[in-house]
Amino acid sequence: MSDFSLTTLFVVPPIPSGGSINDVIANSGSTQNLTAGKVGFYGTISTVAYTVLTTANIANAPSFQVAQGRANTYLQGSKRSDNISGSLNAGSNKNVTEWYKVSGCATAANQITNVGGWNVHCGDIVTLTLRAHSSYIDTLYFNGFTRSVTVQAPCCDCGGNPCTTVDVPGLIDAFIAKLTQQAPGINPDNINFNTFYSFQRVGTGSSAVLQISGKPLTVYGQPCDVAAFPQEYDRMWFRTFVYSGPATTADFIVADNCNIVATPVVAQRASYATGQAAEIAQLEKNFYSYQAGYLKHLYRMGGYNENFESYVVGGVTYDTYYIKFNEYDKSAYQWGAYVPEDSQVIIAAPAGTVSSAVNDILALALGTPVDKAVCSPTTTTTSTTNTTTTSTTTQIP
Repeated sequence: MSDFSLTTLFVVPPIPSGGSINDVIANSGSTQNLTAGKVGFYGTISTVAYTVLTTANIANAPSFQVAQGRANTYLQGSKRSDNISGSLNAGSNKNVTEWYKVSGCATAANQITNVGGWNVHCGDIVTLTLRAHSSYIDTLYFNGFTRSVTVQAPCCDCGGNPCTTVDVPGLIDAFIAKLTQQAPGINPDNINFNTFYSFQRVGTGSSAVLQISGKPLTVYGQPCDVAAFPQEYDRMWFRTFVYSGPATTADFIVADNCNIVATPVVAQRASYATGQAAEIAQLEKNFYSYQAGYLKHLYRMGGYNENFESYVVGGVTYDTYYIKFNEYDKSAYQWGAYVPEDSQVIIAAPAGTVSSAVNDILALALGTPVDKAVCSPTTTTTSTTNTTTTSTTTQIP
């Protein structure tokens, strides 16, 4: 199997208003009966080729094909995959090498770091440094967007006795006041901590922690260019350093551990949004030429791309199903000094009813797919920020 798979992408439309699942996934007829965008599964049952397959009969088919109706049928029929022979009904003719699912997650999780375990004495000078990374951030700042704030720990009110127990909530509040200061108003484009982070104190007493949360990244405008590749996977993640003394320009990889006065713990890691409409629309462009009968190129002027059909609907989150497989008819390959090409089918189905229908059909032929992108669950926590107590719902790692 080569590193590159010949890929066919099928985007299942959402169920139309007032319609049913049968409007987008075929349950009768053959491939010639597929309307534009409608997807079906077909195989040979009792010597009848191109029989529509459903949960009732797909387990009886030795192999199946995925097909989708086109709007433009001139010189071409429905879009079809090659024969796929799954693990449950294939016997010695099994050709599937990989089969999995990627659940759509409409919202990316943002990183959350809790800074606790403070080991600070009264009056100590303490510095907190944050270093953020993302695709866009790293194009603007070498080694990430790095900024520091320095505060003096609150004095202790212990009369004539020395006291080393610092007011932790007071120290955290002092950090929050510094971290949330706005950049000078001379230039409204000045970037500061508030551009990428939000801060709050969680808990009271010596066990209080400074909670630092990354903000969702700005979604930039997409170019009006059919041939452009605007979809980009990006996430913001950051490192946190808390140490005694003023801010340093030293590389934190070789920081002096004796100066570390608090422990940052990543409570939630940043993730990527998956299955968004923009992502699936990009896949339609990437894999368009593999199944176009003619006019395979995408040109920058829309009028030259009359064969290109998109079935992605904005705002819809898609689950994607991946099937990698080898040639079904092995006799089609003669000996040669080349590496055999394998194939891949990607089915993007709107999360919910449509995705469940696709999953149910394919599971009877290929087995239950492994889900490689389960969205994070959520939890509700009560937080104390300075003098305000609020309840927030956040995703957990």
